Amino acid sequence: MLTVEQNERLTRVGPGTPCGDLMRRYWIPFAAESQLDENPVRKVRLLGEDLTLYRDKSGKLGLIGERCLHRSVDMQYGIPDECGLRCPYHGWLYDETGACVERPMELNPKGKIGRKLKGYPVKALGGMIFAYMGPSPAPALPKWDLFVWPNAVRQIAFNVLDCNWLQCQENTGDPTHSVWAHGELFQYILERDGKLAQRAGDSVEHTIHKRKSWANGIKELYAKPTEYGFEKGVVYSKALGSPDDRVDRHSTVMFPFYTQTGRTGSPRSEFQIRVPMDDTHTLHICYQVYAAPPGVVAPSQDNVPWYEPPTEDENGRKILDYVLAQDAIVWVAQGEITDRSQELLGRTDVPIVFLRKQLDEQISRVERGEDPMNVFREETEILYGACSSPHDDWAAPDWATRKLFFSQGFRKMYHKGFGNDDADRYGPAIDLVKDLHRRVEEFEIAANEGQAKEPAE
Repeated sequence: MLTVEQNERLTRVGPGTPCGDLMRRYWIPFAAESQLDENPVRKVRLLGEDLTLYRDKSGKLGLIGERCLHRSVDMQYGIPDECGLRCPYHGWLYDETGACVERPMELNPKGKIGRKLKGYPVKALGGMIFAYMGPSPAPALPKWDLFVWPNAVRQIAFNVLDCNWLQCQENTGDPTHSVWAHGELFQYILERDGKLAQRAGDSVEHTIHKRKSWANGIKELYAKPTEYGFEKGVVYSKALGSPDDRVDRHSTVMFPFYTQTGRTGSPRSEFQIRVPMDDTHTLHICYQVYAAPPGVVAPSQDNVPWYEPPTEDENGRKILDYVLAQDAIVWVAQGEITDRSQELLGRTDVPIVFLRKQLDEQISRVERGEDPMNVFREETEILYGACSSPHDDWAAPDWATRKLFFSQGFRKMYHKGFGNDDADRYGPAIDLVKDLHRRVEEFEIAANEGQAKEPAE
């Protein structure tokens, strides 16, 4: 457990708070470029600050304060100009730094004034928009592999969750939650709704049966630091009821708020990103990547589309028949900010303790005037947060004949209906994903029959 004071230190993210100061050292993903195709001006809340994101007519991005300096009009209703954003009330024009550069109808319309709005640097990468809200100079924007991986289909899911960011991120330090949240709970929901046979009749591949089996033979859990965060997993013992002695590595954490599920280059992988909007709201982002292996060409996309997976049906009842929704309900069910001074941790919580310790250590680095982990002062090459190189087995040219690549269980078979178990089913790119998975399966079959010819198109 944590003391009340320790809990405050790790959860509060407003200006001047220990964790808030830490978060302001990073480029924070918070929107999709495609969201600005629908409306080039959007209201944003990040780290307890209300802001306005815009794209002007020249294509430049800006992130400035919420209200015009003149009469406090909300700038989410602003008008994009050739260079900046105008207030809709009297046309005051603000550039990307938050400076007012023109005041129509004033005697000196381009004269400088003594005040300005907040203005934060923004950059785009892989269809995502990132903001830097910390002290100058801004660090380099890291090129995490999924943002730049070639030959892949992408889509981005956004949900606003009514709880503190750390409740979401601690999920990544909890490998065994899958047994109940995505096994027993999932089965109960399908049984309750009379859909178990229809949705989970495959007792070999369906995620319910596999996740429930992960409870058998747990010897211990482990967590250890990596270059960019930490890895963790479960040690299984045959003597304790596991089918074999083995170590199962869980999803990988890239500090401070990224978790990667699925190997880079595999049929389905994603970054789950837990962005603090304020102390009691989290912008949860699933950056989903469906990669084509050597020999298969992924369907093309004009942009990276976004979507919001629904959490309630038309009757206001919680939707709980897909994995992300099951995660979200247990995070929110802990309350706005869970009181960690009252919890009783068990042996499966070893990685959670590690996560909290690492977070506290990095906060302390900032307090000492040092850069925390994963702040890069020079432009980076591709960063492989979850693997050591881009040339591991799952991306090798002979993957199909070695049966190493296509081994992800239900997340390699969205074209056979298994996409229904993930939030991905709601995504605008899901038909492209199904097409890709179909192509990959056909290529694998042909390769194993010695019939692989030209790359699929």
